[in-house]
Amino acid sequence: MGRKIEFCIPKNYDGQKVGTFLRREKQVSARLLHSLKMTENGILCNGQHIRSIDFVHEGDLLSIELPEEPEENTALPLALPLSVLYEDEDILVINKPGNIAMHETHNHQGDALSNAVAYYLKQKGKPSVFRSVGRLDKGTSGVVVCALHQYAASVLSGQIQKEYVAVVPGIFEGSGTIDQPIYRPDPNKTLRAAGDHGETAVTHWTALSTTAEGNSLLHIRLETGRTHQIRVHFQSLGAPLLGDDMYGASFDSRIHRQALHCAVCRLRHPVTGETKVFTALLPSDIKSLL
Repeated sequence: MGRKIEFCIPKNYDGQKVGTFLRREKQVSARLLHSLKMTENGILCNGQHIRSIDFVHEGDLLSIELPEEPEENTALPLALPLSVLYEDEDILVINKPGNIAMHETHNHQGDALSNAVAYYLKQKGKPSVFRSVGRLDKGTSGVVVCALHQYAASVLSGQIQKEYVAVVPGIFEGSGTIDQPIYRPDPNKTLRAAGDHGETAVTHWTALSTTAEGNSLLHIRLETGRTHQIRVHFQSLGAPLLGDDMYGASFDSRIHRQALHCAVCRLRHPVTGETKVFTALLPSDIKSLL
């Protein structure tokens, strides 16, 4: 049996169709709504079967029974270390290390975050589906939010606010904004670049501290979410993140990845609506730079 979620119909949806309420008010995707219609007792109103074209009234108790996850959507479960920050029936929040990829690729087989999460969920008797809401680059550490079912994924998509910290060379003071479009020079490579003909990309930064050797610790917030956005934007200033050899940083024996960490994630819980804030402390390799 899948997750059962209940909603009380508010006054402003009195006399509206079930499908209208679920799609507009509760952000149920068209795909999930179709699955619910195909599932026995997928949608109930006051305990009785109801169709998406039927009408609901103020005070009605509408429930949806999420369908079971198909096995083909699961990642390969492997016993790998996993740091869990928070877990309930709807979301799983992880502190991702900076040395693993999010998903398996031809270069990363059996050592990705998806493998670790799949194993963790399987051990708990849950569908071992890795459904991250947003992603972090392989060399970026910090908070990753995973939806534990289709509904949570639909509600959270594009709604998570992230805050990063990074270490860059040079003395940065105060705060600033980098407004530079980003494009992909070679469609066969992941490398990005800043240029006038790319997609809009806006990064806001605030200086937190500087080190004796002339590096700066920055707090970073993204207005847009382009691939490698923070890394590309600071390269465009001539200050690639420490350790980021893809974007021209000098070798530093203290860190073997980009000095970038997702420190904070804010979201509204997909079922309860409660505001949640998750934090991940700086890892040791970034601390060593400070």
